[in-house]
Amino acid sequence: MTRSTSPKAGAYAALAALFLLGALVLELPELVVLAAPFLLVLVAGVALAREPDVSATVELARDRAVEGDEVEVVIRLEAPESVERIDVFLAVPRRLSAVGGNPVAVRLPGGRPRELRLTLRCARWGAALVGVLYLRAHDPLGLFRWEARLDRRTPLKVYPGAETVRTLLRPLETQVFTGNQVARQKGEGLEFADLRPFLPGDRIRGINWRASARRGSLWVNERHAERNGDVVLFLDTFAEARRGRAGTLDLAVRAAGGLAAGYLGHKDRVGFVSFGGVLNWLQPSTGTLQLYRIADSLLDTEIVLNYAWKGVDVLPRRTLPPQALVVALTPLLDARATTALLDLRARGFDLVVVDVSPLPYVEAGEGEVGELAHRLWRLQREAVRGRYERAGVPVASWDERAPLAAVVEEVRAFRRHASRARA
Repeated sequence: MTRSTSPKAGAYAALAALFLLGALVLELPELVVLAAPFLLVLVAGVALAREPDVSATVELARDRAVEGDEVEVVIRLEAPESVERIDVFLAVPRRLSAVGGNPVAVRLPGGRPRELRLTLRCARWGAALVGVLYLRAHDPLGLFRWEARLDRRTPLKVYPGAETVRTLLRPLETQVFTGNQVARQKGEGLEFADLRPFLPGDRIRGINWRASARRGSLWVNERHAERNGDVVLFLDTFAEARRGRAGTLDLAVRAAGGLAAGYLGHKDRVGFVSFGGVLNWLQPSTGTLQLYRIADSLLDTEIVLNYAWKGVDVLPRRTLPPQALVVALTPLLDARATTALLDLRARGFDLVVVDVSPLPYVEAGEGEVGELAHRLWRLQREAVRGRYERAGVPVASWDERAPLAAVVEEVRAFRRHASRARA
């Protein structure tokens, strides 16, 4: 601990010095008697002052939480000798906020541990280190104090609140493994596809007895096979629009978490790409472990300023498997992300763009010039959306005022319209 004098000790020393100086200048010995009590207190304080030997530990009730949750922190203090007063302050990371008193002053009995409990509210998703303690102890007379900084940091992961999505977008092409997606190909499954005449080797349970009775010969049901799909969540992290604690990146991360949980629950293979100033990717896989991997990757997602031009060729090949559905979450603010996504479409990927709208976070400037600049910016965004639509890519705009399910329905409507137009 670092020792220092308190303002109280400084005041006592100043008063004692003043009386002694007055006794010398005014030649009044009586003033020495007035300085004696202050000198006595200072001498007693120096004699009684002992540096406290305080040990501390910090424990979290849990190391994983979701936005909006509260996590309890237990601080245990112990010293071999009693400490009359000790101030304890826990440094709270910016993603968290303290509920209740912080700092707090307590008396620490000698040889017996003292527990302090503090509640932290998880205000925003992300990874944080909790456990930096600042201690300040005082001697019995309050003349001296000791300060220390203890590093007892423990990791806490705060996951974003995922958007609930009950109905998911179906990939145009499925893979060979069993899943919940209805494939175009015929095979073993539950979804009815067609009728055909009975052939040697067909199973008896596949016979449609009603159709066979009407036609006078055996006919069997053909069904669509149930397969899984490959889905890649493409998160644009080149730029974001933000106001206060809310922004487009927060919405995109929540949407990515909800979509990943939904597709993995349908036995699909899900991959993740964070494409921006810092490149991060996960190859498609299935299961609960993949969900945890994606959740941990989302915690590392942040906007990093970078002027380097990047294309999709920097991604490993297996990150984007053929016939994969690529769901891009982007605010349409950076031309590099737009070019990369159009490149994916040119390579034949089934691409869907979710425009995480920055409009609620951007206001027009003052005066006619500011209003004109805002209108031009919105027209530029419409031109970008038009480039995607001309390439056959559905673009759905989304903000926090609407559920993510509305985006799914908008993309489905675009695909139905495109199918009729091709027909």
